[in-house]
Amino acid sequence: MSARTTTTSTFKTDVLRNERPVLVDFWAAWCPPCRAVGPVLDEIARHHREKIDVVKLNVDENPELARKYQVTSIPAFRVFQNGEIVDSFMGAMPKEAFEERLSPYLG
Repeated sequence: MSARTTTTSTFKTDVLRNERPVLVDFWAAWCPPCRAVGPVLDEIARHHREKIDVVKLNVDENPELARKYQVTSIPAFRVFQNGEIVDSFMGAMPKEAFEERLSPYLG
């Protein structure tokens, strides 16, 4: 299982109504750091699939959500829990750094 794609039309179901914590990756195809972090997020999605969902949102295709969640630079990450943002960070990082940042949600 890898990170799933979400869009404006599926965001409410994929993220806001999700019973588990959700890591949302705000990214774009033209962004080298975004592409570099993709495989790391897929790995996190696979290894922690029982505890957290990982979804990717293309900011070029879904600009209204990028604006709504104040994404001004990418890659940007928002952790949602019960429909609310509980953590926010940005920039590419290794898997270990993601796991450390996400540790409160990985149980």
